[in-house]
Amino acid sequence: MEWEDDAFVLSARSHGESGAIVDLLTEAHGRFAAHVAGGGSRKMKPYLQAGARVRAGYRARMSDQLGSAQLEPVGEGPSALFDDPLALAGLAAAAAVAAGALPEREPHPGAYYAFDSLSNAFSLTDIWPAIFVRFEAGLLQELGFGLDLSKCASTGATDDLVWVSPRTGRAVSRVAGEPFADRLLPLPGFLLGSQGGLVEGDIRKGFDLTGHFLEQFVFGPLNRPLPPARVWLLERLADAGRL
Repeated sequence: MEWEDDAFVLSARSHGESGAIVDLLTEAHGRFAAHVAGGGSRKMKPYLQAGARVRAGYRARMSDQLGSAQLEPVGEGPSALFDDPLALAGLAAAAAVAAGALPEREPHPGAYYAFDSLSNAFSLTDIWPAIFVRFEAGLLQELGFGLDLSKCASTGATDDLVWVSPRTGRAVSRVAGEPFADRLLPLPGFLLGSQGGLVEGDIRKGFDLTGHFLEQFVFGPLNRPLPPARVWLLERLADAGRL
């Protein structure tokens, strides 16, 4: 088995004296783990940070075995964010969510493109948390658990959608949901379209919304909690007054 592909590093851990096992999100091949010779060296470690872009050449004698990869760094990667610790935490959290949510060796190009878009957005200080929420919503969509925010689940109305059913992921209008407001999840306007805008509290609502469905449909069935890196990101955003 042999291929080359563009990829993002999701995680890396030392293996043996100088190698590393690297988890990659590739464009055409999905999430793939590979052994990288010399990956534990000082020279390679900067290129194996979560969120780093690489060109990967993969080879394995048999398709069901752990193969080896040669990685060529592309661009600055996480080093471009060293002056912005919050954005760097966001990149690490995105990599952890993708690594935990995506199945191995199953092509999900939509997830790759969503991660690519998010990684390019971390320079946009004011809006990247909202784009992070959209990234998580995109992951849910890619995995078959997409939110249906097109119309009210009860009345079919397309206006004044302000809640989401925590069971079905479908939008609910203000009028239809008012009697059940304490059992519904708030829907931030920015998830309804680019013209929705951001108001105070929207980012927290967005993270609560996608976190609920990631936990319910993705991590819960795998008996895993939401990634600690995501929890830490929310704490950092709260401390910075960004939620």
